Amino acid sequence: MNIQPLLDALDLQEDAARALADDLHAQIDDLQTRLREAETHLEHLTITRKTVTGLADRLPISPPELPEHPDYPRILAAFNHATGPLRAKDVCEALGHELLPKNVEGTRAKLKRLVKLGILTEADTGNFARKQ
Repeated sequence: MNIQPLLDALDLQEDAARALADDLHAQIDDLQTRLREAETHLEHLTITRKTVTGLADRLPISPPELPEHPDYPRILAAFNHATGPLRAKDVCEALGHELLPKNVEGTRAKLKRLVKLGILTEADTGNFARKQ
C-alpha cells in the first residue's frame, strides 16, 4: 500500500491550516493594535472631560440668547436707562407702544420670558428690574 498520496494530502491541509493560522494571527495583531488605539483615545476623552468639567466653573457665563423679536433689545435698553424697577406699562411707553391692554400684556409676557431666561428679575409682582 502506497501512503504517499495520503501524506501529500495531509501536507496540503497542513499548509492551508498554517496559512489560515498565520492570517488569523495577523488579524489578531491588527485588532490588538486598533484596540490599544481605541482605549488610548477613550483615556484621552476621559481626561478631556475631567479637564473641561473642572474648568467649567471658571469660564465666564455667556448671556442667554434673546428670543427672535425686535422688542427684546429695546426692552433691555429701556432697563439700562432706568434707575429703578419698571412695570409693563413703563416699558410699553419706552418702546413707543400705545397703552392698549394687548400691548401691555404682550410686553408683560416678554418681561416674564426675560425673567425665565435669567436676564430680568421680578422684584415684586409686576415690577421688573435688570438682574445684578
